[in-house]
Amino acid sequence: MSPLVAIALTTGLLSALWGWLATTLGLIAWVGFLGCTSYFASDGSRRALPMTLLCNTSGMLWALLLIDGSQWWGMGTLSYVMTGVVATLMCVQGRNRWLSYIPGTFAGCCATFGAAGEWRLILPSLLIGALFGWAMKSSGLWLHRRTQPASTLPANSALES
Repeated sequence: MSPLVAIALTTGLLSALWGWLATTLGLIAWVGFLGCTSYFASDGSRRALPMTLLCNTSGMLWALLLIDGSQWWGMGTLSYVMTGVVATLMCVQGRNRWLSYIPGTFAGCCATFGAAGEWRLILPSLLIGALFGWAMKSSGLWLHRRTQPASTLPANSALES
């Protein structure tokens, strides 16, 4: 089985599970899918999951700053200026290695605006969603390896066990 087909199967199964879990826990399913998508769009390195979690969370915090800050600067022209300032800072934070996954930051920010700043629902939805993204890809790659004939595995492979 190809890696794509294996990942597609595990993604389908775990997507259904996430939909049920989000509904059961009262979370926001589509926000969780943004967390999942953030992980899938990452580089897949060992740091990908913690970086996704950190950047999604920081994006949520940036959005809350804009939402709550509008009390001070209003909803006029200054709000657009502040949006530009915050977008710039979201990119600049990428100078920090652990916060360098800028698309993950913007995904967390967008989720927060889309869910009207309900951070008590957004945060667990994003974080659990990212964990589901990791599980989808990891289990798909595991399934791919398990379906390969033994003759295609390298000699002395850890995959043989």
